[in-house]
Order: sequence, then structure tokens, then C-alpha cells
Amino acid sequence: MARFTKSQCQPCPDRPRCASSREGAQNVGFPPRELRDLQVRVRTEQQTFDWKARYAVRSGAEGTINEFAHGHGMRHCRYRGQPKAHLQHVLTAIAVNIERLSGRSVTEETSSPTPPTAFQAFLDQHGIPRSKSWRTLGS
Repeated sequence: MARFTKSQCQPCPDRPRCASSREGAQNVGFPPRELRDLQVRVRTEQQTFDWKARYAVRSGAEGTINEFAHGHGMRHCRYRGQPKAHLQHVLTAIAVNIERLSGRSVTEETSSPTPPTAFQAFLDQHGIPRSKSWRTLGS
């Protein structure tokens, strides 16, 4: 941790880029070398096509979970008890599937009912296959 006093921090020309308070001093934290090396390695790995292909599947699952949580109020259950809550979740999933299927035209077979995300478009542009399910990753 590096601490800068008000008299050290105030005249610095780069102060608007690092300090948010108008009068106070600035504290800057530095992670341990091992953590910094790990962050650099992981960020480099995240730029590979293999990592992006695996993440595309997770991105689709996260989008579905987000749709349920925010679009259909699945963070709060209407009923008490696990059997009733489970029934609510199953019925909501059925309703969402029916809603998705009803939005498809008769001639549409394999295309998704929503346009591809920017990440999915990136994968398509670079010829990276998109898995339809997270279950296919291990095989």
C-alpha cells in the first residue's frame, strides 16, 4: 500500500486520473507479485480463441439465467415450500420455452429466435464453432 499526503497529491498533474476526492490524500494498493503474475497469465489466456469459444457457451447460459431472474421475477418465489417453488420454476421454464418457440416462423429450424450477441458474432466471424450446450464441452 502506498499512501500519498495531501501536499504530495494536490500538485500532481495526473491527479484527476487517479484521485476521486477533491481534498483528501490518495491510497494506492498493489497486489502481491504472485497475484499480479496470476492476473497477467489469466488475462493473456482470455485472449485465446479456445477460451472465447468455451466462454460463449457460458455467456448463453448466463443470459438465460439473467432473463429468468430479471425478466420473470425468479428471485422471489410466490409460494412457500420447496415442492411449490420447484413447480413455479418448472412452469415458468415451460412458459419461456413456449414463448421462444412461438416467436419462430414455420420455415425457421436451426436459427435462434434472437439475433446473435456481439460475442457470438465475433465467434462466427473467426470461424469458431458455438456449442449448443454446456454439456458438449467435456466430450
